[in-house]
Amino acid sequence: MTDLSQRLTDRSKPLHIHLIGVAGSGMSGLALLLLGMGHKVSGSDKVTTAETERMQGVGLIFSSPHTAASVKGADIVVYSSAIKSDNPAYSAAKKAKISLLRRAECLAAILHTKKGIVISGTHGKTTTSAMTAHVLREAGQKPSHYVGAEIPILGANAKWSDDGEFMVAEGDESDGTLALYHPEHAVILNIEAEHLDFYRDLDHIKEIFTQLADQTTGKLVYCAEDPVANEICASRENAVSYGWEDADYTAMDVRDLKGSSAFTVKKKGEVLGDVELGIPGNHNILNALAAIALADSCGAEFLLVSRALATFAGAKRRFETKYLSANYRIIDDYGHHPSELAATLQTARSLKSKRLLVLFQPHRYTRTQALADDFGKVLQAADMVFITDVYAASEKPIKGISGQTLVDAMKLHGDIPATYVPDLASAHHAIGAALQPGDLLITLGAGNVHEAGTRLAADLKILEEIRGLMPAGEIDGKLYEPMSRHTTLLVGGPAQYWIEPHSFYGFAFVVDYCRERGIPVRVVGRGSNLLVRDGGIRGAVIHPTGGVFSEVTVGSRGEVTAGAGVRLKKLASIAGGSGIGGFEWMEGIPGNVGGALRMNAGAMGIETFDQVVRVTFLDEDGVIRTRERDEIVALYRNVAELRRNFALQAVFKGKNDTTENIKERWDASREKRKSSQPIAASAGCTFKNPEEVPAGRVIDSLGLKGSICGHAAVSEVHGNFVINQGGASALEILTLIEFIQEKARNERHVELETEIKILGEDEAPF
Repeated sequence: MTDLSQRLTDRSKPLHIHLIGVAGSGMSGLALLLLGMGHKVSGSDKVTTAETERMQGVGLIFSSPHTAASVKGADIVVYSSAIKSDNPAYSAAKKAKISLLRRAECLAAILHTKKGIVISGTHGKTTTSAMTAHVLREAGQKPSHYVGAEIPILGANAKWSDDGEFMVAEGDESDGTLALYHPEHAVILNIEAEHLDFYRDLDHIKEIFTQLADQTTGKLVYCAEDPVANEICASRENAVSYGWEDADYTAMDVRDLKGSSAFTVKKKGEVLGDVELGIPGNHNILNALAAIALADSCGAEFLLVSRALATFAGAKRRFETKYLSANYRIIDDYGHHPSELAATLQTARSLKSKRLLVLFQPHRYTRTQALADDFGKVLQAADMVFITDVYAASEKPIKGISGQTLVDAMKLHGDIPATYVPDLASAHHAIGAALQPGDLLITLGAGNVHEAGTRLAADLKILEEIRGLMPAGEIDGKLYEPMSRHTTLLVGGPAQYWIEPHSFYGFAFVVDYCRERGIPVRVVGRGSNLLVRDGGIRGAVIHPTGGVFSEVTVGSRGEVTAGAGVRLKKLASIAGGSGIGGFEWMEGIPGNVGGALRMNAGAMGIETFDQVVRVTFLDEDGVIRTRERDEIVALYRNVAELRRNFALQAVFKGKNDTTENIKERWDASREKRKSSQPIAASAGCTFKNPEEVPAGRVIDSLGLKGSICGHAAVSEVHGNFVINQGGASALEILTLIEFIQEKARNERHVELETEIKILGEDEAPF
């Protein structure tokens, strides 16, 4: 036992230990251990987190941000690998000649006060450490433990036990500190070329694992399936192996139970018994064999070990189910090395979803550069892949290395669709829009990629609830539907929830559901008078279509009834075909009935409400009502009644006429439109006409026809049309609109008010 280990066990002289970077998972675990040992523990970090608040509840003295004063009076200061030499707390401790320890040095000293068990390896350490601690606890051994993640079944990532003789610790090999441990027992899961930002090569990594093996005084448990672990451990007298066939502990009769696994354990050819493991995957069966072999070495009864494994639910971010329904499953996993990805995707495939979608966040530029080809190969196991930009950790970017590097690598090894989505904050939009019933999505990476899955799961839950509470066929819906598909300008970010009701009742239900939950509601038809900003629209965008909303019926006395989703051109065509005239002006308006009613759209000197007889709408109280024309105030491009309520259906009045007369007016309308309006994508007239002069004439007099901003332009045909020349963004169009308004204000003293409706936000709000 080291001198520090002896000092840590002397309860009569508790130490004051300060932890710099205490909010991190590794350092918070140390804090919990030291507090459990009876020491005075303080800690500092640049942020306050839920974990630091929880630790304060059990005795941590916490301060934020880091200061020189925080280390005053400390006997020992421990710092994490993320702490730089210019950190004020670190600098003050060094100046005051307080003993400074790295995290691993402190952990090694704590471990050496018990019969230490170190779980090591390139992959699987956290899961196997948690498994081992859990089975020993359930077998009555009362172990202390230190694991590098939140473990729900253990209650915390670390815990000190005065009563137990064993301590299970996850040994980090990333910086060579694995060599600090002199454990009673050790597990070596696997050894690969990893952390090459620290190690020279695989031989350098093998040196560290060999040193750990040399310093293990009791059992050395290793995976016989791993060639490097086999090379280091097989010939040692204290070595115990596990694997599929040629090993001391083996698994046979393996059964996949869709979310869990079952197998029979043999020890040197003799059956020990059956195990049902609470998590899926062959790699986890191997991890369980490691825990079984280790527990057996510690004298644990197999029956108790088997029962414990049946209740093991895994660690946070280790194949963790974030959302599960009859239609979708979202899983998050910490895997960030090709071997880890291969094992995780194999496990995901065992769940037999219709499609496997992956959102992968590469971790560190050096790893991405060194292992790009391997990533390109293993990601072929998915059906569709989205790759974010690199999570840098503590590294500086490497020129030419990004998520696109892995997309390119995938193309070299197969034809699995792969998309680079550099912005993690909006990456879930692309995935959510691609989801289909029966899909399994897995978010992969050691950074913050899980945030995308969390956001998607929350939105998916709302969408599924909306669909599930209505009879089949009443409502359709999607997440993150691009509004560029639903505006005649062909621009716009996604709608958070795109909802298509097919009945009045379905429409009313969606509005009521959203209002009760504070979800904003917008109703959109064909988007012919609409500009949606690039960030999209928060909340529900309701698009009434199908069913009653798409029906047109012709009655007696020249009346035509049309649902809110009916295109104006269709309304005019059906009316004309039935010998009812007066609707020909509608043929050139690309909108639908709902939008025309809301905006009192018009052309050829006629407005929508000139022909309205009555309107059925959903009012603010959620009641469906019908009002006659004389009860509705309709102004130029403004119907206040329908800004508060939602139009569902309307009855229009035409007049009986001959086919020839109707066709003549139809053709005249079409010719006028062709000669006076641009063919390019637009939202119709951009500005309302001021009383004194038409907006188009103002813009023409300013010489602004042909003005451009990116791919947006003022039409050469008609100055009141801002057009999308192809590939324009909403920002470009808005910038051009504001430029026109400013010129009109400054040079003609005319205020141009937009006729098009502008919705949404510049950056994604969801």
